[in-house]
Amino acid sequence: MTKNYLKIGLFGIGLETYWQQFEGLEQRLSGYVDHVEQRLAGFGAEVVNLGLIDTTDKAFEAGHAFRQADVDLIFLYVTTYALSSTVLPVVRRAKVPVIVLNLAPDAHIDYESFNAMDNRTQMTGEWLAWCSACPVPEIANVFKRSNISFYQVTGTLYDDPIAWQTIEDWISAARVAHAMEHNTLGIMGNYYGGMLDIYSNLTLQCATFGGHIEVIEVDELSALGAGVTEEELISKQAEFRRVFDIQEDCSDYELMCAAKTAVALDQLVDKYQLGSLAYYHKGTGNPQNQESIRSIILGNSLLTANGVPVAGEYEIKNAQAMKIMDSFGAGGSFTEYYAMDFKDDVVLMGHDGPCHIGIAEGKIKVKPLKEFHGKVGSGLSVEMSVKYGDVTLLSVVETADGKIVFLVAEAESVPGPILEIGNTNSRYRFKNGARNFVESWNAEGPAHHCAIGTGHIASKISKLGELIGVKTIVIR
Repeated sequence: MTKNYLKIGLFGIGLETYWQQFEGLEQRLSGYVDHVEQRLAGFGAEVVNLGLIDTTDKAFEAGHAFRQADVDLIFLYVTTYALSSTVLPVVRRAKVPVIVLNLAPDAHIDYESFNAMDNRTQMTGEWLAWCSACPVPEIANVFKRSNISFYQVTGTLYDDPIAWQTIEDWISAARVAHAMEHNTLGIMGNYYGGMLDIYSNLTLQCATFGGHIEVIEVDELSALGAGVTEEELISKQAEFRRVFDIQEDCSDYELMCAAKTAVALDQLVDKYQLGSLAYYHKGTGNPQNQESIRSIILGNSLLTANGVPVAGEYEIKNAQAMKIMDSFGAGGSFTEYYAMDFKDDVVLMGHDGPCHIGIAEGKIKVKPLKEFHGKVGSGLSVEMSVKYGDVTLLSVVETADGKIVFLVAEAESVPGPILEIGNTNSRYRFKNGARNFVESWNAEGPAHHCAIGTGHIASKISKLGELIGVKTIVIR
């Protein structure tokens, strides 16, 4: 899919009548808008700044301009009192989410200096420069009556880390929405039979997140593997040794098989321009396909660490969750909880198959398994724990009424004993305790898989949900 970049629209509002009445006011407020542009650009967004919109005619022109520029999100900076008729035409035409910035020039007015001014006209001009809060109720009223969703950031223009962190979070959420909109998700193989919770509505996924779903045959992966060269095998095995801690009991033959499949996976990703992948294949009746699937874990782990998260067991919803987490820069590793430690009050979580190398605590071990539990075959597997510290869990849930919701929880990855069985394994502590967490989480009806990422980013995920119309449930 053609690479696109996040575009942010910005406009300020004012009242044209004021400019001739109050000398310097227009220039001062325009400077405020330019400052906002610089800050937004500093968060890595391409900013389309239309400056001060102070008449209805300019509002109509701005709406067309934003639509032609294909902006993903609009920031409306309220500089002073302005008519709502200078806002509605912009937002209606652009048809993208809007964030209202109610940012005062400073934390408070210098009342003594203000009242000491000897020119009442200048006093009024100074007052108007502080009137950013004044038209926000009018704008909110019009948006509500027009069925236009909007979001607010209230604070100060300078030296306000809370306001600017919130603004940065909105841009991060818009960037993830943009990434999902342009993502190609590959689905290869078939469902793990009987896991009713993971079956997905592909049309609903596309309608909610955008993007494209490419249906891929395992046979194609096998065919690509058959054409891998000796030079490519040597190069990929060298990459394995750089990235992984390969245990001594891993055979050269198994490393060669894993390298062949990893090279084929890279070619498959390049061919379809995949941004994520969900896969499963039972692996019986066709030796070539069985060989491809049993040797897939290392290659899929490399892909997951390089911006193409891979979910096993054909868990499409979780591939979406992993892509979201990775797009936030939090990682996004495939996981499920499998046991509880009531003595230490932690939940034990992990999974077989690929892991996210970028969020591992230490170097990842590669171990040979004689049996892949619940699956056909044997081969190399990865063992890791998620970095100690703050983590976030995300599940993309399909509901009985045909909608998607985000289910989120924040926790801490803590050190302690894990099961060293050649899978990902971690210990997570929740503020509401292990018992309360699992009961609250289960009550929302998620699939048994979820994505785990580093940092506490529930607020960012909630903002993503607001932008794309997905309800977010946070377990606290």
